[in-house]
Amino acid sequence: MISANNVTLRLGRKALFEDVNIRFTEGNCYGIIGANGAGKSTFLKILAGQLETTSGDVSVTPGQRISVLEQDHFKYDSYPVMDVVIMGNARLYEIMKEKDAIYAKEDFNDEDGIRASELEAEFAEMDGWNADSDAASLLNGLGVDTPLHYSLMQELNGSEKVKVLLARALFGNPDILLLDEPTNHLDLDAIAWLEEFLINFENTVIVVSHDRYFLNKVCTYTADIDYGKITLYAGNYDFWYESSQLLIRQMKEANRKKEEKIKELQEFISRFSANASKSKQATSRKRALEKIQLDEIKPSSRKYPYIDFRPDREIGNEVLTVSNLSKTVNGVKVLDNISFTMGHSDKIAFVGGNELAKTTLFQILAGVLEPDGGSYKWGVTTSQAYFPKDPAGEFDSDSTIAEWLTGYSPIKDATYVRGFLGRMLFAGEDGVKKVKVLSGGEKVRCLLSKMMISGANCLILDEPTNHLDMESITALNNGLIKFPGVALFACRDHQFVQTTANRIIEILPDGSLIDKITTYDEYLANDEMARKRTVYTANREEDED
Repeated sequence: MISANNVTLRLGRKALFEDVNIRFTEGNCYGIIGANGAGKSTFLKILAGQLETTSGDVSVTPGQRISVLEQDHFKYDSYPVMDVVIMGNARLYEIMKEKDAIYAKEDFNDEDGIRASELEAEFAEMDGWNADSDAASLLNGLGVDTPLHYSLMQELNGSEKVKVLLARALFGNPDILLLDEPTNHLDLDAIAWLEEFLINFENTVIVVSHDRYFLNKVCTYTADIDYGKITLYAGNYDFWYESSQLLIRQMKEANRKKEEKIKELQEFISRFSANASKSKQATSRKRALEKIQLDEIKPSSRKYPYIDFRPDREIGNEVLTVSNLSKTVNGVKVLDNISFTMGHSDKIAFVGGNELAKTTLFQILAGVLEPDGGSYKWGVTTSQAYFPKDPAGEFDSDSTIAEWLTGYSPIKDATYVRGFLGRMLFAGEDGVKKVKVLSGGEKVRCLLSKMMISGANCLILDEPTNHLDMESITALNNGLIKFPGVALFACRDHQFVQTTANRIIEILPDGSLIDKITTYDEYLANDEMARKRTVYTANREEDED
């Protein structure tokens, strides 16, 4: 068990948390939610002992081990992957290294033998003989291929490093697991594996995530950070949302009834206070009036942008035709003679682990790259807006936000442009911020403003939810659902894909396609059935042999 006791943290004059009391118990998974800047990651650092509180303390059941998902992707670059995972249990890793050092000594003596025997006993007690296989199992489950297990971390790409650091946090059955945005940079298969791991994990999990589907799948409790307080709700994210909205409605209804009562009492007092026969009743009502207190309903610190894609032109029947498209990147063929036709009502989600292929296809369709072979053709009624996976190049400028967006606006009017910025939560002086100093989330909101102002009827979005908070993801999700045009997109947010797409395309590792008109959940269910059939057939063939 881990608990925060009267925890207060002040940053200058501002109290980020004040008198927080919360207890996290074994066997539960707690989702920490709140607006950007509410202090979710900061609170995890306090629980992990990485940040001192202004007052109050954190207590942990004696002997319990805390494991934390590391955020520094370069910290272990000089270490082999397998070592990094086993480091998740620091004591076990220390024993392994000390054992190796003793057995490597040329002048091995009796004292060394006694020490080695002690270490071997502790090593066995900690299930050290299964450490390599346990680490490999975690890596394989997250999609890190076996040949990489003994590579140096510096040889891995960013996504692979994230998976190794996550395996490190999960390794060795920690008593308390602290995960800050564990689904970032994970493909959907890895996220699904992590969901099952946490569902079956028997100890305490505390997780910060902007992935609504993930929180709904794994959380038994939701801890909501708002205005420096943490309120605990039993249930997952959807239950929190419904409960919090119900509470607000109940408070508003109670206040409405109180206001009606106040008005009724005030009218009686005003009417009869000068009447001698009614003076006692008027006095009684004055006392009743003084006792009525309206509930204080604080507005949430959460802010939702308003995302509304309005095409300037209705799209025709001929939208997009892709014919035998091929592309090789760094000697690897990522697209191999792919062909598909897009209809005027399609919203296509591109899924699967072949991220380079998805990004390459989007860049070709957006006119950023040329294919090696094949062709594509957009319909004459179409206009495209593109959201790149890496938007850094879009903001290499000394322009202010307002100047930057005006450059893309068909109407060069400051009020018109600021209207779009206001919808995306850039209010007042925000418009004069330089685009090159914006945070990741602010850059994404700028790009979405650019797409809205374009009036395009075909949207191409490559991982648009990266860097967004949950409120912005919800707003984007809703904006795409009601968008009357077509969309091609890749996204790791399960709920986003499930509620937006009516067609699923998976680009396989060999560069070919699986193309299904279906929802994402149906696609996954059919894919799981196909896998089971494959395993069943393989087992039958082995039995027959």
